[in-house]
Amino acid sequence: MAKTTGEMPFLDHLEELRWRIIWSLAAVIVGLIVGFVIVTQFDVIGVLAEPIKPYLGGRKLGYTHPADAFSITLSMALAVGAVIASPVVVYQFWSFLAPALHRHEKRLALPVISGAVVLFLGGVSLAWFFVIPMTLKFLFSIQSQSLEGFIMVSDYFSMITILTLTFGASFELPILILALAALGIVTPKMLGKFRHFALIGSFLLSALITPGDIFLATLALTIPLYLLYEFSIVLSVIVFRRKQKAADAAEFAPRGLM
Repeated sequence: MAKTTGEMPFLDHLEELRWRIIWSLAAVIVGLIVGFVIVTQFDVIGVLAEPIKPYLGGRKLGYTHPADAFSITLSMALAVGAVIASPVVVYQFWSFLAPALHRHEKRLALPVISGAVVLFLGGVSLAWFFVIPMTLKFLFSIQSQSLEGFIMVSDYFSMITILTLTFGASFELPILILALAALGIVTPKMLGKFRHFALIGSFLLSALITPGDIFLATLALTIPLYLLYEFSIVLSVIVFRRKQKAADAAEFAPRGLM
């Protein structure tokens, strides 16, 4: 006889997961097509090249391989398509996980996801509006008069992609620490004790994940990364107090019923 617990059988879970993945991949493919149209019709590459144009002396970015222009266009289209498809992918992921979550976990999901998106966009914005212009200005200011720069389009887009994604991902630190605090792996006292190590760790991590020859980028990431660590301590205090309150309520609830 089949169980009447209301739980979905394992094979049904696999079938549902398969369809969630299919819909997500379909959204990515549609997003890629739309992204390719946007990149080619609205000159997204030209917009992304704006920070370096003042240093090109009226020239354009160069390339040496015939496929470079197409590969960069395809990469930009994939990035735009991923942004377009992300709401569908997140929805499919959430729809698969939601039945297994408790009510209070579902209430926390939307603020956490929203916070992660805001932090990522904050990191990308810092890189685009401050770090990349500052880095380019510094690098081109120390050119020798006997040298003429010939900037390859692949090298330039590689640099801005690494910087923007690195800053965006690094700004997710509070979400990571918030998850560790919720799991009880770290406490506010522990985080406060390691402040000095966090400062050194922020610098070493920044030096590791940013281009090694751009010290300004390393410094520009170290400062906000450490400030985010301090912000994470505040979040962990909130989580710790809520867990303590819930534990106290659970401890004294049976006594009140007696």
